[in-house]
Amino acid sequence: MTGSRPKKRRFTLRNNREWRTGAGNADIHPRVTTADGPAFCFRENKGVRKRIVGSVGTIASPAPGAHWMDLGQIATVEVTSEDPKFPVESAFSAGGGPGWRASQNGEQQIRLIFDQAQAVRRIQLHFLEPTFDRLQEFTVRWSPADGGQSREIVRQQWNFSPGGSTSELEDYEVNLDGVSALELVIRPDLTNNEALATLAAWRVA
Repeated sequence: MTGSRPKKRRFTLRNNREWRTGAGNADIHPRVTTADGPAFCFRENKGVRKRIVGSVGTIASPAPGAHWMDLGQIATVEVTSEDPKFPVESAFSAGGGPGWRASQNGEQQIRLIFDQAQAVRRIQLHFLEPTFDRLQEFTVRWSPADGGQSREIVRQQWNFSPGGSTSELEDYEVNLDGVSALELVIRPDLTNNEALATLAAWRVA
């Protein structure tokens, strides 16, 4: 959450979500997205390195043939908080674990720091909320290996409802080279700061 935010394009309403991309990122293409949609199969990411970094300031389902990065081998994950029963590494689990949940309410951050700069072509996120009505907003940013401010990829809102939409699957095609880090900032409920942030899965290719 460093540096000034770039200008955003106008919001576009898509079903029960709003989204906007950061300026200068016209090559970002959301793939097929459904609420309560496709089944998931996960590639394994063992031994994810992580750091709990304290106050407010790593993967999701493939189409056949997707080659997801083995993040446990090439990256470290920083997270602002986690419930011990829902650790961040379970968002990377091949077995479809319980996913990550924060131990503190309000805005949270998960940061994926690569050992060496990577080319990123696809980012996929999966969120589940079967219990509460809440309006979530998340932002994805990337940091270039040559330094400078982090750059916004997408900022999106989604309305969760137990009687309607309980699942959000987002799949973005990007064209990013020299990526040193990816950052996911989650505001779990724009109407109630007491909500806990969650993430079912995050995948990168």
